[in-house]
Amino acid sequence: MTERPWWQKAVIYQIYPRSFQDSNGDGVGDLGGILQRLDYLAWLGVDAIWISPIYPSPMKDFGYDVADYCDIHPLFGTLEDFDALLAAAHERGLRLILDFVPNHTSSEHPWFEESRTSRDNPKRDWYVWRDPAPDGGPPNNWQSQAGGSAWTFDETSGQYYYHAFLPEQPDLNWRNPDVRAAMCDVLRFWLDRGVDGFRVDVIWHLMKDPEFRDDPPNPEYKPGDPPFRRVQPLHSCDHPDIHEVVSELRRVLEEYPNDRLLIGEIYLPIERLVAYYGVDGLEGAHLPFNFQLIGAAWHAPTLRHMIKEYEAALPFGGWPNWVLGNHDQPRIASRVGRAQARVAAMLLLTLRGTPTLYYGDELGMENVPIPPEREQDPFGKNMPGTGQGRDPERTPMQWDSSPFAGFSTVEPWLPLAPDWQVINVAVQKQEAGSMLRLVHALLQLRRREPCLALGSYRTLAVEGDVLVYARQHERCRHVVALNLEPSPKVVVFGEGDLGGRIALSTHLDREGEGVGAELALRADEGVIIAVTA
Repeated sequence: MTERPWWQKAVIYQIYPRSFQDSNGDGVGDLGGILQRLDYLAWLGVDAIWISPIYPSPMKDFGYDVADYCDIHPLFGTLEDFDALLAAAHERGLRLILDFVPNHTSSEHPWFEESRTSRDNPKRDWYVWRDPAPDGGPPNNWQSQAGGSAWTFDETSGQYYYHAFLPEQPDLNWRNPDVRAAMCDVLRFWLDRGVDGFRVDVIWHLMKDPEFRDDPPNPEYKPGDPPFRRVQPLHSCDHPDIHEVVSELRRVLEEYPNDRLLIGEIYLPIERLVAYYGVDGLEGAHLPFNFQLIGAAWHAPTLRHMIKEYEAALPFGGWPNWVLGNHDQPRIASRVGRAQARVAAMLLLTLRGTPTLYYGDELGMENVPIPPEREQDPFGKNMPGTGQGRDPERTPMQWDSSPFAGFSTVEPWLPLAPDWQVINVAVQKQEAGSMLRLVHALLQLRRREPCLALGSYRTLAVEGDVLVYARQHERCRHVVALNLEPSPKVVVFGEGDLGGRIALSTHLDREGEGVGAELALRADEGVIIAVTA
């Protein structure tokens, strides 16, 4: 196992820093808070933490509008605090991955403030500026992911600038070699400090059609959809030139030892997603994020086909990865229910590839209803009624039953879940059958058994509407059987006895039970069988 890069056998844990732990009593999480909770993460059994943006920012999009790539926002701490956190993480065997936001800056970044002063400014071409259309309107029909046109008119220079997201997030021009050099130097700044990798925000947006052609209409658009879905983003992102940019970013990481990791955020169909691995997985992102589980219909045949399709599409040398949730998507427990969230955790942590676990999902945290007066997310405010608001999945981590769930000593920046006094780390650590104890057990088993971390994947053809697959690495072989429905099922394995024992059940009560040709699964139950035959 030591011959593989560390990230192939790792489990990544995403931290949304505003919501993880407040250490200074201002109601917002910070670096000092993450430091306080490192022992919990080490106990849980994850291998790396990915921290959403902590850079100086006006916080129009809560850190994804960066005003300085080489410093820390005072809300979160200082560079010295970051260095202390990084050192403490490494002392505990935890890697640290930073969010890198290269597609756009804040409109308050000095680069953009220079760029917009005149058409002749040396920084003008660092951003995407275009003349108005003949009618004086936007240059084309490209739509902002945050609602409305992706173009904003600048009175001073008489041109429009492009922003794939908020007007306060102007897109950088990655066709300018000076921009690319500057952003590569940003990576080196943090790599020199010792970070273990980067999750690259909206990496598929970096290169646009140089001819700025209109995006075609989306024939699947229906009333009530977010406005940006009116068109298919054929020209506004994922231009073929992107792959050379991704290769350039990877080459920067390869200047450093210890297998630094490059993750790409990519919401694309599988056939376009896998292109981001590059040739033989040697030139592109190590892990182009695979979000299929987030949008999948929760049925065994659907998941079986989806996993098979993804595995078949992976290029030679490409390592798979899986994600159940993140800061932009509804929580898994809200999508499939708490009972199935346990089955989903077993699926995530036993599929072939590197899994990413979103903070709080190990507790079964659900989306929290946000009163209108507490709403923070500009996406939700700009597109009311479309379900684009992301506050419900960003609420504070629930640590214990003390006031404010142990997250802070004051009212948090977002409201707590109504059940925080019972759904929290302290309570679930003491409950033998809790979700937290299940995730902890899954992570320990994955760490002990090489086949669950590095083994091959094979779907097993069995009778019964369940998802069953085998993981094997040398002599280590485990079979995973998942019942995705709220009714009991019987799995028939075929000729002969399976010859194994249950290593773990999502109900945490069948360990050691022998398994032969048939397996009775209770409603909403998954099991991992250690095969001994």
